[in-house]
Amino acid sequence: MSQEDVRQRKVRLGDLLIQAGLLSDAQLQLALQDQKRTGSKLGRTVVDMGFVDEGRLLTALSEQMKIPFVDLKHFKFNQELIQLLPEAMARRFRALVLSREGGGLLVGMSDPLDLFALDEMDRILKVRVQPAVVREAELLETLETVYRRTSEIASIAGELEGDLKDSDFDLSKLGADSNTEAPVVRLLQTLFEDAVQMKASDIHIEPDEGLVRIRQRIDGVLNEQVMKEARVASALVMRLKIMSGLDISEKRLPQDGRFNIRVKGRPIDVRVSTMPVQFGESVVMRLLDQSGGVANLDASGMPPDMLARFRRLLQRPYGLVLVTGPTGSGKTTTLYAGLAELNSPEKKIITVEDPVEYRLPRVNQVQVNAKIDLSFARVLRAALRQDPDIVLIGEMRDQETAEIGLRAALTGHLVLSTLHTNDSLSSAMRLVDMGAEPFLVATALNAVLAQRLVRRVCENCMEEHHPEPRQLAWLEQLYGKSLAGRTFKHGRGCHRCHNTGYSGRLGVYELLELDEGMIAALRRNDPQGFAEAAQASASYRPLAACALDYALAGVTSIEEVLKVCATLTDEVAV
Repeated sequence: MSQEDVRQRKVRLGDLLIQAGLLSDAQLQLALQDQKRTGSKLGRTVVDMGFVDEGRLLTALSEQMKIPFVDLKHFKFNQELIQLLPEAMARRFRALVLSREGGGLLVGMSDPLDLFALDEMDRILKVRVQPAVVREAELLETLETVYRRTSEIASIAGELEGDLKDSDFDLSKLGADSNTEAPVVRLLQTLFEDAVQMKASDIHIEPDEGLVRIRQRIDGVLNEQVMKEARVASALVMRLKIMSGLDISEKRLPQDGRFNIRVKGRPIDVRVSTMPVQFGESVVMRLLDQSGGVANLDASGMPPDMLARFRRLLQRPYGLVLVTGPTGSGKTTTLYAGLAELNSPEKKIITVEDPVEYRLPRVNQVQVNAKIDLSFARVLRAALRQDPDIVLIGEMRDQETAEIGLRAALTGHLVLSTLHTNDSLSSAMRLVDMGAEPFLVATALNAVLAQRLVRRVCENCMEEHHPEPRQLAWLEQLYGKSLAGRTFKHGRGCHRCHNTGYSGRLGVYELLELDEGMIAALRRNDPQGFAEAAQASASYRPLAACALDYALAGVTSIEEVLKVCATLTDEVAV
């Protein structure tokens, strides 16, 4: 039966399945009754009722209608072709343009027997649509990834630029306009929706000469969209300042603020930072999705033995535990995951942060404020008079904060904090360099957890990868033995990972627990002796080795291992 026969004769799915021997008359009647009750498509109904396996149903459709069955999981999409069919129609008809076929277009459909959908797509696309059958779940997942809002953003930006061309237009009124249909409001809404859909952690708005750049940080890497409507930037900044409670008249000094919005039904906490640049003001927004709550330690990616050791450290009644790494390495997320486990009615927890990132019930969270001299040290002194069991210090920035934290760790409090150092070996000595007494550090410091984030190889387009001889030699030196015959993975790029080859991130860690040798070296202020004692510790395993373990397991790529090693000042042999 050809596709033309199907269009002309209006073949029904039930008849087709009976003809293929996949469904009995009795089963069809039961399915039709259930379909009336649920309103679902018949194909979905017979699959959900267990009458027909989805794979066999799709194969039967393909064979009976003489149309191709397309596996979307490994299909290479053409973004230009996809955009031919408007997103609203693609979702309504559960359809996706796949390729050019003869004089028409091949369109993947979860229900290729939907004649109304076929006729409508013929009309809109102005070419003959040739259906292909695809899995519904794969189609819905693909729709979420391939329909981005970049064209919508560009369209609204053009509309806003047109509004701004009126020389008498008052920018302050534009920023304060509460009309949800105003172009600036719709542009911001679309920006946030696109960022949430792409799981971006930050949005950058950067004005340049004659244009404005919108950049999103996805899995730690920036993705850029350039708009030629340069005047749009000032309207966006104005609106964001009002939403954040910032001074709209001050354009010469940096400002920080925050606000909360709901995007696609999810509460998003937005931290805003503005900075004057040559062609206006640059804005960076950090997006914190509060809907999922605080991450837990089990999802951190920490190896099981290290996780057990870290949990034991968190259960100690007093002492200092440091989490270190560069900006954006997930330090705060790790500490909050630990706090969430410690949070109970029996424990008083106080945090001192700049700013407060995640909100935890029962935890007393204080945000420092330099404008009123509410510094880390001042809040920390007050916090210690509030009878806490556990204190979290957002960051040890100076000698005063470090010394108060260390003394608190000696007087019966568990103190958690972060430090900007490259690895765990340099962290203890950094406290000494900051002016803390070596004996204080040696007595109070229990452990240091250093971490990085590496990107996961996309499971959808993962394939084997053979390193270059030079890379292999370097990896063998790091591993300490031959890697001949061992395989590595990388992603070739697909629609699910937006052609990056990566999807999501996980933590890479090294945990250093202080022993007698390290404590003795600290007391005599001996950095070299401390490093040697740490490397001799049986439980110490450096960051680079942890990253290589993930590469050998096929979780991350060799390139990500090299990135981790590039952030370390000294190469440490495994």
